Amino acid sequence: MRVVEAFRGAFGADPETVWHAPGRVNLIGEHTDYNDGFVLPFAVPWGVTAAVSRRADSTIRLLSLQAPGDPLTLTSHDQATGWSRYVVGVLDLLGDRVRGADIAVDGDIPQGAGLSSSAALEVSVASALNDLYDLGMTPMEVALLGQKAENDFVGMPCGIMDQAASALCEEGKALFLDCRSLGSRTIPLDLASHGLRILIIDTQVHHEHAGGEYAKRRAECESAARKLGVPALRDVTDLAGALDLLQGVERRRTMHVVTENHRVEALVGLLRAGAVTEIGALLNASHLSLRDQYEVSSPELDVAVEAAVRGGARGARMTGGGFGGSAIALVAEDRLRSVQDSVTSAYAERGFQPPRFLPATPARGAHRLS
Repeated sequence: MRVVEAFRGAFGADPETVWHAPGRVNLIGEHTDYNDGFVLPFAVPWGVTAAVSRRADSTIRLLSLQAPGDPLTLTSHDQATGWSRYVVGVLDLLGDRVRGADIAVDGDIPQGAGLSSSAALEVSVASALNDLYDLGMTPMEVALLGQKAENDFVGMPCGIMDQAASALCEEGKALFLDCRSLGSRTIPLDLASHGLRILIIDTQVHHEHAGGEYAKRRAECESAARKLGVPALRDVTDLAGALDLLQGVERRRTMHVVTENHRVEALVGLLRAGAVTEIGALLNASHLSLRDQYEVSSPELDVAVEAAVRGGARGARMTGGGFGGSAIALVAEDRLRSVQDSVTSAYAERGFQPPRFLPATPARGAHRLS
């Protein structure tokens, strides 16, 4: 295993444990998680693998195969910068329960594609430390630790969806998650038996959310909830009445969050009824709402969605936080080439960088590697 060889070369011994945590695609339920709403992600076949050993002192030595150079040696958590903040944030929150660690990580998630490489990094490291120190954390507690590290140490105000998907998902299933109660259940997502695939369209437009537009959207939602007198926009039951009390961006944000929660529940109902082929219209509606009401799309995402549908996809939408990253399309097996050709041609016509296509099947959540 490449990460084990790198660990051995850098630190002079084999790691004590190796854990893998996947990235995720969100089938539907975008920007609802931090509004206490519903989401429906599934894990993807790509992720982060962390090889970890304990240390007797408090030193942290870090190596990433995606960051060439010598290992980082940190004697204080305050020394963490860049990618190391996601790892050190986890260690910082564990406090006296752990000491130092030697950690090597290797990831194959396309960077900047909106597939949540940061959550996979946090969950892989947290899972390994949970294993090594016998901390007894449940998968959801591991996810919450990763979220808190990203919120408090990195400064990215993300919701729980990404880390929960990385920690809890099961192969062949999506994860229906209530982001308030943290109650969840797996929903079969048997695409192959219906002759379907989820095609990820990586726009190759990378994004950086921390401290930017993502945080701004969250603040707008919180302001709207305060004006409506509800704990979160998830609690709005009279949408028409709520919209009468709001103006401008807060009105648009509220419309998206409330209707997106309904779309999640509707899509879950279709999946439970075995009507997988019928979910495309909900994907299309979600994208239009994200584009027009939440205003987090981009020209590249819009062209990808429009061209995919024109090429024969049953439905398509942007996925992830937006402003770049990826779209997903629900495509019949015999239309995959047509959809890819349609998107590629549309990008070429507009002078966009060629997109990358990643057919994804629902994968397993965080697990220890033998």
